[in-house]
Amino acid sequence: MSLTDEAIARIRELIQSGKLPPGSKLPPEHQLATELGISRSPMREAVKALAVARVLDVRRGDGTYVTSLAPTVLLEGLGLAVELMQGNTLLELTEVRRLFEPVATGLAATRATPQHLEQIHGHLAAMRAAADDVEVLNQHDAAFHRAVVAATGNEALTTLLDGISSGTFRARVWRGLVEAGSADRTLAEHDAIYAALADGDAALAQAAALVHISTTEHWLRRVHGAGSTGSGDGDG
Repeated sequence: MSLTDEAIARIRELIQSGKLPPGSKLPPEHQLATELGISRSPMREAVKALAVARVLDVRRGDGTYVTSLAPTVLLEGLGLAVELMQGNTLLELTEVRRLFEPVATGLAATRATPQHLEQIHGHLAAMRAAADDVEVLNQHDAAFHRAVVAATGNEALTTLLDGISSGTFRARVWRGLVEAGSADRTLAEHDAIYAALADGDAALAQAAALVHISTTEHWLRRVHGAGSTGSGDGDG
């Protein structure tokens, strides 16, 4: 283990033990280095690495703080990583989404409030109104699915699924569906998801989401099989 890796591990131990709770300010660099018995150079590199990972927040002229450590903060970089993925990795991520999102949709059916349902329905209506505008359609499609998963009240799950549903790939899927004349069918799948949510039917909501995500997966497999690798991941 390098000295920088050791410094990272020691700072993480302080955070995990509660000695440096979320929002707390780290001691000055020289003091922390002395306390941990690590020279200032690897300590400085460790702080930089943990800042990139959104564990620490370096505020110029103020000091270094532990972030909130919330899922929305720590998983923020996931979407960027997904945007860079290609080929078979996209298929793997679509499989991950197929495993998680239908279950999340079923859970949302048991937890969605009238306010959640109103928001979801609003995005559904906007999708129908934008049937001829792929970009606007894509935006409301993303918002629809984000609102569905957010209705679970599980921030980690919401952030994870939002991260693997990249906007770039989502737009490519919609463009492909529109060109293939399949957009109406896909919109109908969104209708089925909303209807099950509104009825509070968890089993039906899960099944409707599975059908919908499978449509996307089948589309991707056809495109990939034709030799297109694409970029990103996401929805339909």
